[in-house]
Amino acid sequence: MSMSASRKELTHDRILDVASRAIRRAGYDGVGLATIMKEAGLTHGGFYAHFASRDALLAEATQRAGRDTGAVLAERLRQAQAAGVSAFSALVNTYLGDAQLENIECGCIVAALAAEVPRQADEVASAARARVLGLVDLVRRCLPAGVDPAQAQVVAATMVGALQLARTLQGQAGKAWLATVRDSLIQQYDA
Repeated sequence: MSMSASRKELTHDRILDVASRAIRRAGYDGVGLATIMKEAGLTHGGFYAHFASRDALLAEATQRAGRDTGAVLAERLRQAQAAGVSAFSALVNTYLGDAQLENIECGCIVAALAAEVPRQADEVASAARARVLGLVDLVRRCLPAGVDPAQAQVVAATMVGALQLARTLQGQAGKAWLATVRDSLIQQYDA
């Protein structure tokens, strides 16, 4: 790999990192290219050296956000399982943890942006749908033995909705909401 290709890849990655956090923080329509490029320490003019269009950036940033969140979840699951906690309980406790109330910028893109997806271009919506299916697959892999795999959709929808509503309530009310849903899911599926 040449030095210029390496530098271009690092710059591309920096833009994606900024964009993946920005879309979770401000929504797809709340993010301008100039703002992303400035936050990445670059000029607006350099954008098209990295992306064919704004939608191409949003789609790739959606994928990046999903990968980043997935990596964090995988590590927390590994740690919890090493401590003797079931994969399901670890997933529910992590995804619906109190820290997620304030962590929109680095949290699950599905919970942050699901309501906006139907209004996006096909390229962006397709990337978002893949994140939804990835979340359902993760839940399916964490379900306790004997639980119908179709319940993964129910659990994923419950977790996403609970996180969205808890963020709406905020503060102690949001934390109480998360605790209730965490306890209910674990009692129902992993007792």
